[in-house]
Amino acid sequence: MAIYSIWESRFPAARAEEGRAVTEAIWRDMPGFEGYLSHELLVDADDPGHLLVVSQWESREHADESRRRYATHPNAVTANNLVAEPRRRTVAIRAGS
Repeated sequence: MAIYSIWESRFPAARAEEGRAVTEAIWRDMPGFEGYLSHELLVDADDPGHLLVVSQWESREHADESRRRYATHPNAVTANNLVAEPRRRTVAIRAGS
């Protein structure tokens, strides 16, 4: 069953552009991971430093493995250093699945 991994990041206004750029860089790397299916980057219309990435993976194991392997990548480290609060991940399934 496909799984959704939803990442939420909040970057301070002064770092919103840099935060978005590093988030885009992270997700350009994800197709290289086994089980990756797709993603969409959403920007809060009222707060450009508030980003959501909704990604789809073949399984929870694939999503978890990509997270584990990417945690020390320079892009992930940079994103973690730029945020106003820790990035959050929610794992979800489609209703009715």
